[in-house]
Amino acid sequence: MTKEDKVLVIQELKDLLQDAKVVYVASLEGMNAAATSDFRRQAFKQNISLKVVKNTLLQKAMEQIEGVDYSEMFQTFKGNSALMISDTANAPAKLIQSFRKKAEIPALKSAFVQETFYVGDENLGALVNIKSREEMIGEIIGLLQSPIQRVVSALQNKAESTDAPAGEAAPAAEEAKTEETPAAEAAPETPEASAEATDAPSAE
Repeated sequence: MTKEDKVLVIQELKDLLQDAKVVYVASLEGMNAAATSDFRRQAFKQNISLKVVKNTLLQKAMEQIEGVDYSEMFQTFKGNSALMISDTANAPAKLIQSFRKKAEIPALKSAFVQETFYVGDENLGALVNIKSREEMIGEIIGLLQSPIQRVVSALQNKAESTDAPAGEAAPAAEEAKTEETPAAEAAPETPEASAEATDAPSAE
């Protein structure tokens, strides 16, 4: 690789790293061509930028990035290295973990996620469990909706309890009418009884 080629590669890496919030460096050493091709394909599907890089060029590119000191990761830049850039914090870790079900590779070298450095493959589990931005937004929305749902539920319960007496009033009114009916029917009988009582002495 000529000096000019190296300069171009370093610039390309700088462009990838400049605004990256999720940066992983993994080892694909030991993976055959088919496995490597599948790993690349799965990375592409998950919007993960994957690039096999030379350690020296990656380090030089990182040294030129302003705002982030990547020096903590440099100790892991040995052997085969693949740079993985993503917008989702745990996406590269989950991809690595899925391939680890069949073999011990790929391996995590180091990562820079949510302004924290993770050095060593033993951190893979912790990175897998990091909540993604989408997951955190979903949880926040759920928390915000919970009080609203409680208010709506309370209003519905109140409306149902308010409607209940009105529904019970109709039977009460019918019962009242039923009780008044015998009294109304008894009234005409009183004059007839009086007439019979009046006529009884005149017959004598």
